Amino acid sequence: MSAQPSINPPQQIDSNKLQDLMNRFVSDLGAAMAAPLVLIGDQLGLYRALDSAGHPLTPEELATATATNERYVREWLSAQAASGYVEYNPDTRKFSLTPEQAFALAQEDSPAYMPGAFQIVSAMVKDEHKVTEAFRGGNGVGWHEHHPSLFEGTERFFRPNYATNLIQNWIPALSGVKEKLQRGAYVADVGCGYGASTILMAEAFPKSHFRGFDYHQASIERARDRARKAGVGDRIVFSVAMAKDAEGTYDLVTYFDCLHDMGDPVGAARHVKDMLAKDGTWMIVEPYANERLEQNINPVGRVFYSASTMICTPASKSQEVGLALGAQAGEKRIADVVKQAGFTHFRRVAETPFNLVYEVKA
Repeated sequence: MSAQPSINPPQQIDSNKLQDLMNRFVSDLGAAMAAPLVLIGDQLGLYRALDSAGHPLTPEELATATATNERYVREWLSAQAASGYVEYNPDTRKFSLTPEQAFALAQEDSPAYMPGAFQIVSAMVKDEHKVTEAFRGGNGVGWHEHHPSLFEGTERFFRPNYATNLIQNWIPALSGVKEKLQRGAYVADVGCGYGASTILMAEAFPKSHFRGFDYHQASIERARDRARKAGVGDRIVFSVAMAKDAEGTYDLVTYFDCLHDMGDPVGAARHVKDMLAKDGTWMIVEPYANERLEQNINPVGRVFYSASTMICTPASKSQEVGLALGAQAGEKRIADVVKQAGFTHFRRVAETPFNLVYEVKA
């Protein structure tokens, strides 16, 4: 059997650099192919069953526990072990999750929970043809035009981070806002999606009243259902509306990971200024970004630039103005938008590896 032929590059190509690039491609190819397997493990409860067992399992035991086919489970486990997502013991031929793997793959309330991110990836792949056409014509692709996996995946990816930081860290970092919410305030959550952020705030501040706005009808319907199940439906009103059509006067207006998606963020910011009560606060949560491209050439920047190419930039270009800030706009660009809208107070109050949080006042 002949050996695999080696690559003989042209003389001007550095063979070591080429090999490094090929190694990166192989790694990325494996990661891309692992994405649907993560979704299978999530949907079928394979990770959760491994975690809850409390001891290593054979493929047959895991298949029995999840009412799935052993041969498929065995192949899936082998791929997961090769990815480093599960542990394999060659002596016992059993598989298990380390505490860290379980924290990221099996425990949905964990701040490191990752399957939702893979749902976003799934939607990006399914919608590639739409964005390809947008490249050719310069038009946009609206949020509502994406595969439904994007909506659920976005909520599942961002919610654990919000659950960990919003009540404990971000709101307390805003001047006087926590105290207002404890006494009873009015809050608008613009671009609320499935309502994860709105519901978290309503649960934490029972004397306050909340209104969530999103232009996507299906997301608003899901938000209403989730609020009812969480027992806070009597203090949240979810409405279908564009950012510049949101109604009411509020002590706090929140924008979670959505300002950069808007076609006219300056116009949206001006509308927020009109919505705020005297001494009201606007909290903007945006993806983490440094100011310059070279500072964002890192794993987090790679994720956000890729998502921005497929989701955020097309969403903005599908709307009026189409400013297309992108998910890596950075603090200075967000500050410029805010100041153009007439606000005078802007400061960063918190950050995580995935988010920057700003306080804005008139």
